[in-house]
Amino acid sequence: MNATAKSILKKFLSLCVVIRYFNKVKRPYLYYYRDTYYCKLIQLTYFIKDYVTKPKYKEISYHGEFGTEIMFALPFAYWHYKNKTLKSTKSSKFTKELYFFSENHEECFDKRNNEGNKNAEIPRILFSQDYDISKWERVPLKEKYANDIFVFEKPILIIANKYNSEWGGPPISFFSTELLSFIIDNLKDKYTIIYSRPQPQNITIDENDTYELFDLEFLSSNYPEVIHLDDLYSKNKSKVNNFNHLQLMVYANADRFISIHGGTASFASYFGGINLILSKQGVEHYFGCFHKLFPQLSGARILHAKTDDEVKKYVTEYFVNG
Repeated sequence: MNATAKSILKKFLSLCVVIRYFNKVKRPYLYYYRDTYYCKLIQLTYFIKDYVTKPKYKEISYHGEFGTEIMFALPFAYWHYKNKTLKSTKSSKFTKELYFFSENHEECFDKRNNEGNKNAEIPRILFSQDYDISKWERVPLKEKYANDIFVFEKPILIIANKYNSEWGGPPISFFSTELLSFIIDNLKDKYTIIYSRPQPQNITIDENDTYELFDLEFLSSNYPEVIHLDDLYSKNKSKVNNFNHLQLMVYANADRFISIHGGTASFASYFGGINLILSKQGVEHYFGCFHKLFPQLSGARILHAKTDDEVKKYVTEYFVNG
């Protein structure tokens, strides 16, 4: 399908969506409805190859945000691998271990960008009113990377934080030092707590600016028993290929996660157990992603907190008393 045909099809679908959902769906969300139908139609063009002749033909390239990649692009690639139609994959730096199943994986992109999120060649990109995804297969990262290296006396609890710009503005969802104190004070006797807020040199950055929270200094001064994931990487570089590889191995040995809206939350949802997500706003709320999509990644139990007080409530109910 050429660019002109795609443009005409999108305009037609936009008209259909407006007519069908007029006064039923708020205008900002109509975009996602249209793209859901557009992605479905694109996949119909591959019906013969995917279900009848099944040659090893599929070349998947993705350079959008990390969270979107592991929710949609990675399971799509794994479906093609299981379907025996996957030819190659391309993604950002430090992703070879994510695409462990791909015979031909290239790390082509030095930076992720928002434009990459709009890759309509993937059956469901960004968020949607429909998460009944046919070409989508759960990727067994936990089974692949479980190990006897990162094992501690107490069960692992991972706190995955971030402090980045969101939607072109300041950080909205993050664990403040006050909230970190509450979590750690209540859980340090029960769990080996590992704190993850990766430094830019260890990951492939995107277009969101990172701000200084001074959390690492705060934790080092007040909670020396908390293990920093970056420190763990520095001490174990000989045992892993890169930071993402270490992260996969550590997460695979854990069953309890407390994470933040975005890539940290979607990644933590890959490893079963319980994942408590702090998300104060976002289109994920409207589409019910934390209840419809995130549990599909591994079968994890997802707890969605919209406020700091809800985080405290869930920590007490599911991590202290659970």
